[in-house]
Amino acid sequence: MSGCKIVEHIRVIDSHTAGEPTRVVVSGGPDLPGVTGAAARRDVLSASFDHYRSMIVGEPRGSDALVGAYLCEPSDPSSVAGVVFFNNVGYLGMCGHGTMGVAVTLAHMGRITRGTHRLETPVGLVEFEFDGTHRVAVENVPSYRHEANVSLQVEKIGTVTGDIAWGGNWFFLVTEQVTPLSLANVDRLTWMAWRIRRKLKSSFSTGKGGAEINHIELFSPPHSPENHSRNFVLCPGGAYDRSPCGTGTSAKLACLYADGKLKEGEIYRQESIIGSVFEGSVRVVDGQIIPRIVGSAYVTGEAMLILDPDDPFRLGIRR
Repeated sequence: MSGCKIVEHIRVIDSHTAGEPTRVVVSGGPDLPGVTGAAARRDVLSASFDHYRSMIVGEPRGSDALVGAYLCEPSDPSSVAGVVFFNNVGYLGMCGHGTMGVAVTLAHMGRITRGTHRLETPVGLVEFEFDGTHRVAVENVPSYRHEANVSLQVEKIGTVTGDIAWGGNWFFLVTEQVTPLSLANVDRLTWMAWRIRRKLKSSFSTGKGGAEINHIELFSPPHSPENHSRNFVLCPGGAYDRSPCGTGTSAKLACLYADGKLKEGEIYRQESIIGSVFEGSVRVVDGQIIPRIVGSAYVTGEAMLILDPDDPFRLGIRR
């Protein structure tokens, strides 16, 4: 019919894990026939379909804090699904809170029940245990400290010392407390973390193989005596993590184990900037540190995103 316009629809299910939102794309995303494996799908999405990322998590439909997840068929037959995580500026190797969000979403869809399942991510297979309601325990990819006690001279802040570590994403974990970690200080914490990240880049401080360090993690004593630490994590797109950050907690656990401050199986309770908590522990297999992160996630809504070709911002507000 002449004059007919094609309106595209994308079905999503939203959740939050310890306060941090996840939007899972369950249908209507780009079709990638012949592309197998989460890593290959991430690369094709980034190269050819990046506008889907911005239209799904970017304004006016989303926000800078929102993490997206494409569900896809796994190439590994033992996995319940494959997933590609993304945010307001790009793609993530792994996402701890997002894995918990995917778990409760799969349960909401009737695709899994209580038990242990595997998820295929761009950085490897991740196993999670679902309790049948909201609690999810994620056994992350092997994590490690790449470099210890890296000192930076950061303009308007001074000397900052921290560890470079991998927990599924690259982190700079600041050793000393730079300012009190409270919601009242979020603007200053964001400003400080962003300056630290820029200094890492300008000083050519990187992760393994020259990988960019795009997460900054600050620490302070916890507000609750039941916990071991409080953190503030600045994500790649400039938003702070409302949760204690699954990959950031994994990186922290790896550093604690390397320093002899955490034993195998010992519970470490990481408190976020909003007071939510992840429980973490590690086991060591063939010399590799395997973190286990436990938290709770809740489905918050289902929606059909409408992509009207007449809408000037149908592709989101690109950054």
